[in-house]
Amino acid sequence: MTLTSIIELLEAKVVTGNMCHEEVETGFCSDLMSDVLTLDTDKMLLITGTANIQTIRTAEMADVKIILLVRKKEASPEMIKLAEETNITILQTAFSSFRTCGILYSFGLKPVY
Repeated sequence: MTLTSIIELLEAKVVTGNMCHEEVETGFCSDLMSDVLTLDTDKMLLITGTANIQTIRTAEMADVKIILLVRKKEASPEMIKLAEETNITILQTAFSSFRTCGILYSFGLKPVY
């Protein structure tokens, strides 16, 4: 699934990054960044409602390149700056975590496990 498709399906806004043609193979939804650190997967979309600088730091450590903030959460200026420095794309959607995951799964995005 392309990031462009994800953006369209979720009526998402691109906050930072330029990866619209990037392929996303799996999705993982968590507000616990410690759970994200246990993953070892490529081409993954991190879906979270945790909108703070630790989300970017965790993504950097876990080699996650795309973060989707749900539930109308917005990235802070500090998050945006760090994401730009580390080449991480941030998206935002008003959809809930449940709705987001359901839509992406129904359109073929695979779960991490």
